[in-house]
Order: sequence, then structure tokens, then C-alpha cells
Amino acid sequence: MNLCRADRMLLAGAAVAAGSAAIFGPTALGLGVPLGAYALMMADGVFRPASALLYPTLVRGRSDQPRVALTFDDGPDPEITPAVLDILAEHQARATFFVIGRYLDRHRSLGERLHREGHELGNHSWQHSPFQNFYPSAGHGEQIDRCAQLIKSLTGSGQEPLYRPPVGLKSPAMARAAHRRNLKVVAWSIHSRDTMSRNAHSVARSVANRIRPGDIVLLHDGHDREQRHRPLILKALPLLLRGLRERGLSSVTVSELSSETLPVMPAPSGATLAADDARS
Repeated sequence: MNLCRADRMLLAGAAVAAGSAAIFGPTALGLGVPLGAYALMMADGVFRPASALLYPTLVRGRSDQPRVALTFDDGPDPEITPAVLDILAEHQARATFFVIGRYLDRHRSLGERLHREGHELGNHSWQHSPFQNFYPSAGHGEQIDRCAQLIKSLTGSGQEPLYRPPVGLKSPAMARAAHRRNLKVVAWSIHSRDTMSRNAHSVARSVANRIRPGDIVLLHDGHDREQRHRPLILKALPLLLRGLRERGLSSVTVSELSSETLPVMPAPSGATLAADDARS
């Protein structure tokens, strides 16, 4: 049986709890301690984006070359993304955009421009619902597939796009859906905090001071809420790119940064995925 990492974790936790109860009895020592430790581990797997407890997660790329990956979430936004692309072009930088499918569907020309200019389109789910981590495996699969199909239709690629779950959260159900699709899940090693700050200089300086070869940086060119925008990036990005240049670093796509870290795996058929999701 080809179990995903999350299911192996669940089985291991049950086995440890059963063994401890058999040895020490149904006491605080026999059940409370192992179950408490297990709960803490599961919380780490769910709520810490960089955790690989439930599913293999790329946090950093190769560090043997002076390259980093800038990633942009929650777009495309027609008020922000075109200017972001202009700035990247001016600095000869490439990036990965983890797009929300419903936005990409409305602004397909932006997706085509992203691809045409050498950037990478990643999957950030179709809806980006705040409740997605509570979805069953079939719900995750639908969100993933709908966005992936649109990306592949725009890029002409048959390869599954990189996937970043909304807010970076994972669950056993998400892990099963990702496992069945052989998805490459990407988090980040540096959070720019560009959604929390109003100071572009502070955002750029904070990232530039921490960045090292191989780092994956989380930025935002869009907003998961309708009619909301995140313009801070337009002031922070030129400063950040100048900071990278001063440190001898260049920005490439996540796939370029991790070319030997993320092997290409064939995608299962749609019929197989739907059947497997329905059984979860």
C-alpha cells in the first residue's frame, strides 16, 4: 500500500499510543504523555509551513550558486502584477508566482505574460478559502486540479505546477491529495512580512539582511480578498532587487533554484485521482 507521509505518521502515532497503554495502562503516563507529544507534532505539521512532517516540503533550494528565488502569492492582480513584472524585467530577474486560480481565470493575459517573460506559474489553489485546510481530500483535489488545469492550458506544459497551499497550511487530507498527484509542495525560508508592514524600506532591508544563496522568499503581488490590493511591493521590490545585486545574488524561479532537488514525476490520470479522492 502506497501510503502518504501523513498516513504513516497517523499509523505510527496510533501504534505508539497502543504500545504505551499496553505497558503502562490507560494512565496519564500510558496515554497522556504519548498523545500529548503526538498532538504537538501534528500541530507542527499542520501550522508550520516549513514542516515536512505531513508531506515533503521544499523550503530552500540549492546553495552552491549565488541564486535565490523570489515568490509572489495571491495574484495575479491587474493593478499590481503588471508593475511587478516591469520591475523584474528592469532588473533582469525571474520569479515564481503562486496564483489563485479564480484570479488567473479573469486575467489570463497576465498569466500569459508571466509565462512569456520567463517566470514560473505555481498553483495556490483555485479559491484560496480560509477554510481549505478543513476540506476532505476530494475538496483539496478539486481546488488543486482546477487551478493546475488552467495553468497548464496557459503554459502548454503537461507537468504539474508547483503547489503552495493557502497560508502554507497542510493537513492529512491535503497530503493525500498531493501524494496522489505527485505534487512538489513549496514553502519558504524567508517571510518578507510585506502583508504586515507599511514600510517598504523596512521590508526590503529585513529580507536583504537575512538572505543567503538558496533562500526562497515569500512576497505578495495580490490579495486573497476581493477588491483588496497590496501596493507596498511596488516600492519594496526595487529596493530588494538592488540589495540582491549588491550581495552578488540573482533571482531565478523555484524550479531553477531546485533543479536537482525536485525531480520531475509523471502525473496520474484524472480518472484515477478522482476515484482515489472519493475514497478518502
